[in-house]
Amino acid sequence: MLLDSAPDLVSGCLVVGNYCHDVLHRDGLVIGETLGGAASFISNVLDSLSPSPTRYVSKVGADFAYSVSHPPLISASSPTTLFHAHFPDSISETGYHGDRVLKRVRVCDPIYPSDLLELKERFEIGLAAGVAGEIPIETLERMIELCRVVFVDVQGLIRSFDPEDGTVGLVPLKSTPYFDLLPQIGFLKASSDEAPFVDIEEARKFCCVVVTEGKDGCRVYWKDGELHVAPFPANQVDPTGAGDSFFGDLVVGLLWGLTVPDAALLGNLLGSVTVGQVGVPQFDPVMLENLKQVLDSMAAPRKGSDANDALFKFQKSSRHDEFQASLQEIVKLKTCFELSNGDVDKCGNCCDIEN
Repeated sequence: MLLDSAPDLVSGCLVVGNYCHDVLHRDGLVIGETLGGAASFISNVLDSLSPSPTRYVSKVGADFAYSVSHPPLISASSPTTLFHAHFPDSISETGYHGDRVLKRVRVCDPIYPSDLLELKERFEIGLAAGVAGEIPIETLERMIELCRVVFVDVQGLIRSFDPEDGTVGLVPLKSTPYFDLLPQIGFLKASSDEAPFVDIEEARKFCCVVVTEGKDGCRVYWKDGELHVAPFPANQVDPTGAGDSFFGDLVVGLLWGLTVPDAALLGNLLGSVTVGQVGVPQFDPVMLENLKQVLDSMAAPRKGSDANDALFKFQKSSRHDEFQASLQEIVKLKTCFELSNGDVDKCGNCCDIEN
C-alpha cells in the first residue's frame, strides 16, 4: 500500500523479525549450529547490496550467542527463539519444507508496537520477516503506518506450532486475522509449500504475490497477470534461508529502481547462492562488486523520482534478457574462481579475463 506523500518520508527500509538460534540435524546427529531467523539472512543481503539505509527491530534473550551488525532488543523474560531442523532420509517429500522437519523448541517474546515507538521517521519499504509468530497483527498495522510499501513473508502469518514438540505446520491465511490486512500490503512472499495455504487467486486481487519455487525460480502474481522468472543453477547444501535471501534481494532490486521481474531475477540469484552454504552465507566480495556494477548500470536510467514507480512495474524491462545474461556471467565467474581456487590465470582460460 502506498502512503500519501509526506515531507518526513525518507528512503530506506525497516526490517522487523527476530534473530534465532538454529540447530541442524541429519540422521539423528547434529551437523551444525548457526545464527538463524529471516532477519539475519535479509540483513546479510541488504548490508551487502542495498543503496539505502536500513533499520532493524529484532528481539532475543540474554542467551543470544552471536555477534550481529544490528544489535537486537534483549528480552528480560524469555530466551532466544530456537529452531531444530531435522533432515532424516526417511522424511516424506510431501511435508512442509520437503525433506526437513522444523521444530520450534523455544520462543522469544513477540515484537510489540511499543518496540517501534522510537522510530520517528517513515520508511520507503518495510519488511515483516517473522518466523516464529513474533509479529502480532498490531505490530504489522504499525509497520503499515510507518512504511510507504510493506512486504510480508507469509511464513510469519500462517505457521502453527505443535503444543507438544513444536513441530511447524501451516494454517490457511484466510483463517487468520492477517488476511483482512492484504489490501494494505504491497507484496506477499510465499514458498511453493506455503502457496496452497494463501489462496493466490484471492490474495492477488489485493497485493502482489511472489512464490519461490526453488530450483524452478519463482512466479509473480498480480491483479492483472502473472509471469515466471528463471532460476539459476545451485548446489544445495542447506535450504535454510534461501527464501529470506531472495526476499531481501527482491527489495534490493526495487530500491535500485528495477522492475518487479528484474528484481525477482536478482532474488533468484542470491537464493541459489544461499543454499550452497550452511547458515547465513558469506558472499564472495568479487561477486558483490560485480553485482553492484550491473545494478548501477541497470538503475541509472531510473534514478530519482521515477525510481519509486518501478515498484509497481510488473512487466519485464526491455533490458531483462541483458540483465539475466549479466547475472549468469557473474555466476559463471564465481563458479570458475571457486573451482580454480582463485587462480586468475586458470580462470581466465574459460572466463575471458584479461590478466
